[in-house]
Amino acid sequence: MNGDRAASRLETTTVEDLRRPPPPGPADRLRVLLIEDDPGDAFLVQELLTEARAPVDLDIAVDMASARGRLANVHCVLLDLGLPDATGLDGLRQVLQHSRGVAVCVLTGLEDEHLGIAAVGEGAQDYLVKGQVDGVLLSRALRYAVERKRADDNARRLHEVELRQAESARLERGLLPKPLMSTPAVSVVPFYRPGRHRALLGGDFFDVVQTEPECLHLLVGDVCGHGVDEAPLGVALRVAWRALVLAAVPDDDVLPSLEQVLVAERRSDELFATVAMATVDLKDFTTTVRLAGHPPPLLLNRAGVRQCEVDTGLVLGVVAGVPRPATRVSLDGEGWSLLIYTDGLIEGRRIPTERADRLGVEGLIELLDHPDRAQLPPEHLPGWLVGKVEERNGGPLADDVAVLLITPERA
Repeated sequence: MNGDRAASRLETTTVEDLRRPPPPGPADRLRVLLIEDDPGDAFLVQELLTEARAPVDLDIAVDMASARGRLANVHCVLLDLGLPDATGLDGLRQVLQHSRGVAVCVLTGLEDEHLGIAAVGEGAQDYLVKGQVDGVLLSRALRYAVERKRADDNARRLHEVELRQAESARLERGLLPKPLMSTPAVSVVPFYRPGRHRALLGGDFFDVVQTEPECLHLLVGDVCGHGVDEAPLGVALRVAWRALVLAAVPDDDVLPSLEQVLVAERRSDELFATVAMATVDLKDFTTTVRLAGHPPPLLLNRAGVRQCEVDTGLVLGVVAGVPRPATRVSLDGEGWSLLIYTDGLIEGRRIPTERADRLGVEGLIELLDHPDRAQLPPEHLPGWLVGKVEERNGGPLADDVAVLLITPERA
């Protein structure tokens, strides 16, 4: 998918990046590594910088092998393109491979100036021709190389953010679609919040489809994991579910078909998904629930909150062909609502209480039994609930949260 290609271009922070000295300020001394095998040329560079009183701390390596271990401690590399163990642009490529965050300024002979131009095209910040620079120009070139590298890195990071934002928007359209329904009998409030560790959406998804005047289908699912593979797989499952429902495939055959899609589309046999599927009869207000390793829905009314007694079934993608029985639930009680959610909502902690264990379904029911809940309009309830869960957790939740709340419209 496009998302995989975009994600593959996004670079990650390495241990070497964390060890690198912070970018120097205008008045700070530069740490420069000169990689030069000619003692005369190395001495000349030292003399030029000394005579110009350049704020530079110079270290010297005579070949690429001895330079590699020092790349993490410098701001800039001054690189000769004629080393005994790396000739031409090979030396530059090795520096960039082993330390992508360092600025590089290459040294060439007059007859090899074309190599300097090619080096800039390969990723160097500047080039200098030996014998044609003085100390002031050399110092200025090194400072310029560091500043240009900083600007290049900032531009790269901005581009990465833009890629993530664009990919997130595409995934959002696939994972979190607009409900396909026209009934005035009920309202459905969808809600999604990504976990704190991800810029992209995760593997949680939902959908709502009305196939007949009195039949409404709801889906909430979660692909395990938080990498770049989970969200596209969630999109595939969500789109497949909508297609199966619109094609009037019998409800008992939908989850086995989704499992086939999961097994065919996943990149690793370790990936699995949990799913909650509910078919609501809008004439008698009952729902038939089928679960594949998913938390059972909660039924809310003015009398309180209870978990629907439903067989949780086995997750999708572990053992094919396992039956997942359907359970019929009556949506009774004054002011009822049905809440279907992913387990990110109950994986938070009870940090503000005496027990710092997992919130769980019991903790979620306790929050929903709060007197304020009955006064909230349905469209505000999911956001209010997630906010309360985060308060108990002591901060943002680690996992994504997807919620569907179905409520009868007031007459």
